[in-house]
Amino acid sequence: MTRRDYFKIAVIALVLVLAVMLVGRISNSHQAAESEIVRQSIKDAAINCYAVEGAYPDDLEYLRENYMLAYNEDRYFVTYESFSSNHIPDIYVTERGAH
Repeated sequence: MTRRDYFKIAVIALVLVLAVMLVGRISNSHQAAESEIVRQSIKDAAINCYAVEGAYPDDLEYLRENYMLAYNEDRYFVTYESFSSNHIPDIYVTERGAH
C-alpha cells in the first residue's frame, strides 16, 4: 500500500466516525423533541381544563377521562405535580430507559 492509500483509508474512517456521531446527535435531538411534544400536550390539556372549569386538575387521570389526553405510557414517564387548583402544575416528561 502506498501512502496515498493510507490517507484515503484514514479519510474514509474519519467520515464514517463523523457520520455515526451525527446520527447519534440527531437521534437524541429527536427524542428530546418527542418528550417536549408530550409535555406540551399535557400542559395544553390542563390549560383547557382551567379555561372550562376554572381550576387545574389534581392529576393526569382526570385529563385522560375528561379531556382525551393520551400518550404512550410505556414509552414516557410523566411527573405531574399540582400544588393548587389555581396554579399551573409542574409537568416533567422523560423517556423510559433514557440516560
